[in-house]
Amino acid sequence: MFTPKYPTPDTAPPPAPLVPSAAAAPAVQAPAPVAPVSNRPTVQLTAGSTLALVGGGTAVVLVVGAVLVSLLLAVAITGMSVAVVAVVLRSILNQERNR
Repeated sequence: MFTPKYPTPDTAPPPAPLVPSAAAAPAVQAPAPVAPVSNRPTVQLTAGSTLALVGGGTAVVLVVGAVLVSLLLAVAITGMSVAVVAVVLRSILNQERNR
């Protein structure tokens, strides 16, 4: 079940035939490579789009900051309530021991 399944050997492509060295062929200098041309359109940043990007980034930072602050506040409130419950339980248990 967990053993690998290998393809049959006859599906591999045949090896390329060996060609003689370049001594038999005349030396031809290849032209310098040309940088490929991209088919993607270039992005033009205008003043409006830059302003929109800055506004969007600011909004994201404010929202993430608000979420993190609210989570920190929730943890702080939970910790305080647990501390108050611990103090109340301690005082109740001390009153039972003193009687």
